[in-house]
Amino acid sequence: MSAEDWRLYGFAPVPRDPDVLFKDHPTASGPNPKQDLFVADDFPLPDTPLVRSVRAFALKELDEQTFNHSNRVFVYGSAIARTHFPEWNYSETPTIVETYALSTLLHDIGTAEKFLATTHMSFEFKGAIVARDLILSLGGAEASADSVADAIIRHQDIFVKGCVSDGWIVRRREDDRTPPCSGNITVIGQILQLATILDNVGLRANLVHPKLIETTTAKFPRKGWSEHFAKVIEKELTLKPWCHTTTFEIPNWKAGVQSNFATDVRGNEVMRPFD
Repeated sequence: MSAEDWRLYGFAPVPRDPDVLFKDHPTASGPNPKQDLFVADDFPLPDTPLVRSVRAFALKELDEQTFNHSNRVFVYGSAIARTHFPEWNYSETPTIVETYALSTLLHDIGTAEKFLATTHMSFEFKGAIVARDLILSLGGAEASADSVADAIIRHQDIFVKGCVSDGWIVRRREDDRTPPCSGNITVIGQILQLATILDNVGLRANLVHPKLIETTTAKFPRKGWSEHFAKVIEKELTLKPWCHTTTFEIPNWKAGVQSNFATDVRGNEVMRPFD
């Protein structure tokens, strides 16, 4: 892999832990982060043959709520990158924007009816394989396909902190008061994480302007997304009690125990007015 691939396809390493990423950040830290007045139409999907083909695939395989969620994630992530991380050169690098668009359109492809119950793999891992194969079959660059797959695999590493204590991996929730931890992720992966958790549970919604949320949910309606996605979470937990989604749950989670993640998704007060 060349340094040029890093630049073109969003591989630059950034802190994985948002507590580290946003510590003393000039525009995103504190109680009143900068909120550029963007609207949904400021962030159209790139009009490239690859994005058009992948969009058509996603539209065919995903249900309406998940397809709309994928589009909202593109908008929110693009706005966060442009407002708070100009040093990432997101808007100035068309291949990064295209790679992020591919990541958003396909990040939940593993939840599609065609894939969720037809594999033993966690949906993110199966989805990453489907996405990488699809992009390569459509003539996409291998570096782009790799970037997309890496981001999809890791897009639910929200509460996996990567701390090491006495040789054990420590996992903690965002409301834990223990110190932040180390570890990196790609630019594409970080944007995807920030945008998905914003749409799913309302976390860090103050990084974007309320008008952006209003116009994005109007353009890509939620149609009960919170309840819809909560049921997807519960379905995968039932089908695969070993799945990666269990990292959101209590230690030694077992089938029959109420899902913390599904509860958090249903409790998304930020997006409730738009559901």
